[in-house]
Amino acid sequence: MKAIEYNKYGAPEVLQMIEVEKPSPKANEVLVKIHATTVTATECNFRTGKPYMTRLFTGFSKPKLKRLGEELSGEIIEIGNAVSQFKVGDLVFGTAGPEFGANAEYLCILEDGVLVKKPENLNFEEAAASVDGFLTALPFLRDTGKIKKGQSVLINGASGSVGAAAIQVAKYYGAIVTGVCSTSNLDLVKSIGADEVIDYTKVNFTKSGKKYNIIFDAVGKLSFSDAKKALTNEGVFLEAGIGLGIIPNVIYSSIFGKKKAKIAATGLRKSQERLKDLELLKGLMEEEIIIPVVDRTYPLEEISKAHSYVDLGHKKGNVVIRVIE
Repeated sequence: MKAIEYNKYGAPEVLQMIEVEKPSPKANEVLVKIHATTVTATECNFRTGKPYMTRLFTGFSKPKLKRLGEELSGEIIEIGNAVSQFKVGDLVFGTAGPEFGANAEYLCILEDGVLVKKPENLNFEEAAASVDGFLTALPFLRDTGKIKKGQSVLINGASGSVGAAAIQVAKYYGAIVTGVCSTSNLDLVKSIGADEVIDYTKVNFTKSGKKYNIIFDAVGKLSFSDAKKALTNEGVFLEAGIGLGIIPNVIYSSIFGKKKAKIAATGLRKSQERLKDLELLKGLMEEEIIIPVVDRTYPLEEISKAHSYVDLGHKKGNVVIRVIE
């Protein structure tokens, strides 16, 4: 089978297509023929090894996870002899698991991993593009931010995969939602439910005088010192693009003051928790309450071009890799 690997940190050109043996599922695994996967900003960070704190997970001198790709959709073509929840022919979507590896034609996934049947109203590209943003935004807003109906919520970086999901999650919970994005993305952010949209190239919301119960920075571009100017007295600042700079603010604000800075390791949650949320996502997409946002689609052999595009930092929603043409 074809797979994409990288053996050193660097530019998109470090990604190489190779031929490897197709895997066989263990007793508790299913073999998925992958139709679509994605390129996220996190995977681009893994590829570059920057910021350097990512190497705590990816390896210090060279990558220990040689195949990227977390989100996926496809068809189960083989099952282990202990598998009971899936059958051959099931169309599924979900995540590859902590070892990644979805940048390939086939992948074995644990039966009790983060995998469910694909919504019938979505194609493979849309299904693959929906997962990571939602599984990040939902626990941040629901569990860490304790979002409530009627609250005023601002999403910074509202047009990216996490931001676009966060807009829709916040609306699902009945919040009044403001999205912050660039001029070219205003219409997109309005179309997915934002009550108000701010063009950050023209307006600095931290100086507008308006206060928010929750500010969710989906792209890691805000400082807590700036954001708290726009928080209510007991407001919460959520930081998704976790860097070392936010840690002292999280610690300090947990002890002093009513305004809090909080982070969440959403990708490290237990599979059972993520699976439950994926089931929720499936239902919301079937009801068209959550709508996946796909910016561009590339074939597997052009994955380096996809990484180059994501590196620019201007993607709308998600960038999809079509594995099966």
